[in-house]
Amino acid sequence: MHLLASILNPKKLIDVKFSHLSRNMTMQRTLKLFKLPDRPRTPGFRKMTAKDVPQAHKLLFQYLKKFELAPEFSEEEFLHWFLPRDNIIDSFVVEDDQGRLTDMVSYYMLPSTVMHHPAAYSFYNVSTSTPWPELMTDALISAKQLSFDVFNALDLMDNSEFLLQLKFGIGDGKLQYYLYNWRCPAMQPSHIGLVLQ
Repeated sequence: MHLLASILNPKKLIDVKFSHLSRNMTMQRTLKLFKLPDRPRTPGFRKMTAKDVPQAHKLLFQYLKKFELAPEFSEEEFLHWFLPRDNIIDSFVVEDDQGRLTDMVSYYMLPSTVMHHPAAYSFYNVSTSTPWPELMTDALISAKQLSFDVFNALDLMDNSEFLLQLKFGIGDGKLQYYLYNWRCPAMQPSHIGLVLQ
């Protein structure tokens, strides 16, 4: 499994040597390459609230069934792990015209010793009506609005549907999950629906 990063603040990340200018690239061209819209574009995209928990929980529960290794959150656990809390977790939903939740994105925050500023890490995301690239672009925009400089994601679940298209760069390490006292065969990242923090 690999950790990939999407650059939200190219100038700062280049200044602190987290990233660098690619060959034949100027700072201005780099800023243009990674520019995001000012606000989310998906109709009905909004921050999740406590009243959304039953629907959002069901949406995630159904989605995670397709993976060989995935958690089963109770509604109480879902509320604990996903209800937005400042500087800990942010979750967003897409609500259709009939009030049904069709999609969900979430990311948690961790401090970064390199940037001296928290980084956003993709947590669990579900796309049933909004195409993955559009949904995750809105997640990137929301993270940028909250002043994050970088948005990280693992190449598990359905993340391959958006990672390259949204210019996520692959990190220099490979992650392994070790599940102590569990028999678990080796599996492809796309078969894993578990995010270890």
